[in-house]
Amino acid sequence: MHPGFGCASVGNSSSKLADCMATPAQRFTPAQRRLHWLMALLVAIAYVLIEQRGLFSRGSVGRTFMMQGHFWTGLTIFGLACWRLLIRRRHGAPPVTPALDRWNALAAITLHVALYLFFLVQPLLGLATAWSDGKAVLIPFTSIPLPALLAENKDLAHTLEYLHVTIGNLFYWVIGIHVLAALWHHLIRKDNTLKRML
Repeated sequence: MHPGFGCASVGNSSSKLADCMATPAQRFTPAQRRLHWLMALLVAIAYVLIEQRGLFSRGSVGRTFMMQGHFWTGLTIFGLACWRLLIRRRHGAPPVTPALDRWNALAAITLHVALYLFFLVQPLLGLATAWSDGKAVLIPFTSIPLPALLAENKDLAHTLEYLHVTIGNLFYWVIGIHVLAALWHHLIRKDNTLKRML
């Protein structure tokens, strides 16, 4: 099947096949949809792990689990975001119908660029913060740390942590706007923005 186009069964009819190939897909590919919802779940988990770490005392097994889980959830999001960008480059995106005007299209692009920057930059900031603070990021289910690519530097760690926390707090708002925008498209504008990802 040609990327970016969707077809039902067309049998042996060449005319039906031609019509099918000329019809843009109405939804993202299954891989794109699965990645979208998986990443949404992982972002929620990453926030829960870091926000609720205070349930456990410093140095406890529970606290270590929460922090290491936060690190690896973020790194998983980073990897999935890279994969998602590759799939998007190959398959593109189905058109929004009815089409967006210039300003709504610009707002949508800006929001999505911000989200992808968050997916890519935030995990790396977290990793850099841990390394520069002298903290180990352990390979899951082992006591083996990832090789630190940054030397311990408390001043740098404080700066990176401030950026990491600030961006994380800002993105509560960005994620909220993303959700509200999807609902606005679906319930008020009544276009296919949300349906493309279902």
